[in-house]
Amino acid sequence: MTLGFQSGPAPTSIEIADWIRERIRRGQLAPEQRLVEVDIIRKTGGSRLKVREAFQRLAAEGLLDIEPYKGASVRSTSLEEVRQIYRARAALEGVTAADFAISATDEQREKLQQIQAELELCVDNREPERFGRLNAEWHQLLVDGSGSKLIGELLQRLNVPIHRLLFDSFYDAERLRTANNDHRRILKAILHRDARAAEEAMRAHVQAGFKMLSEIETAYQI
Repeated sequence: MTLGFQSGPAPTSIEIADWIRERIRRGQLAPEQRLVEVDIIRKTGGSRLKVREAFQRLAAEGLLDIEPYKGASVRSTSLEEVRQIYRARAALEGVTAADFAISATDEQREKLQQIQAELELCVDNREPERFGRLNAEWHQLLVDGSGSKLIGELLQRLNVPIHRLLFDSFYDAERLRTANNDHRRILKAILHRDARAAEEAMRAHVQAGFKMLSEIETAYQI
């Protein structure tokens, strides 16, 4: 099975990276699993050069390890490393929420409300995959509206996908409702232009995200 580009141009390294990333998130590629170039070429229809570029891109994101003479493998992330990442994210995303509350344009505030309305529908209609995509868009809008390019770049570096844990976190109805309730509190503070409350609510939201992931990891180890 390929990406379906046989009738058109060959897939780019970005498209191949997206293909691999999605399979890591779904658990179809497990931590420490070796990625064989010829297998990826056959399944995606990409060239060897583009596959290697995709590997390098994913390694820069923290998803793959590349070792001389061994090739690429899915990176395994310890729970302690995830904890440190979430501590840093809580601080940085708290700042973006506070800055957004003060600096965002009317259009950005309206867009945030629109995404929130769609998130509500995702919870009601049990659409976890769409919720995950909108959740990422919601958080990115806060970064964009905060006006801090540097913090945005730091968050990108910290946003190491947590393999099956991050994907699974959107497949429990109660977790979806909890995350959405957090979003409502953050949005309320933002609409009242209360920077302090927005920061505190965002910090609590990110910290709750780590607690959720640690519970999933514990369940996997049982």
